[in-house]
Amino acid sequence: MSELRVVVTGASSGIGAATVRAFRAAGWSVLGVARREDRLLALAAETGAEVFVADLTVQADVEALRDHLEATGGVHALVNNAGGAKGLDSVERSDVDDWAWMFEVNVLAVKRVISALLPLLRRGAVERGVADILNVTSIAGHTAYVGGGGYNAAKFAAHALTAVLRLELNGEPLRVIEVAPGMVKTDEFALVRFGGDRARADAVYSSVPEPLVAEDIAEVIVDAVTKPRHVDLDLIVVKPVAQSAPHLVAKGPLTVRTED
Repeated sequence: MSELRVVVTGASSGIGAATVRAFRAAGWSVLGVARREDRLLALAAETGAEVFVADLTVQADVEALRDHLEATGGVHALVNNAGGAKGLDSVERSDVDDWAWMFEVNVLAVKRVISALLPLLRRGAVERGVADILNVTSIAGHTAYVGGGGYNAAKFAAHALTAVLRLELNGEPLRVIEVAPGMVKTDEFALVRFGGDRARADAVYSSVPEPLVAEDIAEVIVDAVTKPRHVDLDLIVVKPVAQSAPHLVAKGPLTVRTED
């Protein structure tokens, strides 16, 4: 069998870039996919990963990605990590264009990539004995919260897409895994959500004791994909200890309650 190869989308920053590094450290061949060529080239120089520039909301780019993979070797795992949030306004007042963007990147792009790469993953499953489709969603896809609006709707849809796909692939050696992170402090997620407002983005994590970081999620992703081939971690919810729900996050040091 040729070297194991994984495709990681949203690879130019945050969880995606950390996942590329983690798979490379685990000995995998990695193709990182994102829109920003400069970020990808820097990641390739650092890790030795392959990179491919694509906007996954554009069908022609997804087809070009498929053709490149077909021409350059097998695919044994796919990590659909690309996504994001915009805004924290109410359903009434939020911008419908923000909702459209969130559905494009969190749902439709995932569907496009899965449809394009499933034939290659099936071939990879023949080689390896199993192949993996891992979708990075969010706890926002499981629990609604005030201001979640379009992001809740998009991530609930991504969760449903993942569950339906698992049913459709029953009987094939294809694992469908969902990783649903809670609060993860990265350079860009909150910044994008708040339209570049750095102070508002930083305030999300202010005084939160040890929010997750991208490397925490990358470690979970690699662990799930490298489990024995008969082990399928359908759904993995990962939150920092300080977070009990999207709307309930402890601020300040975590302390044991004194006994009465």
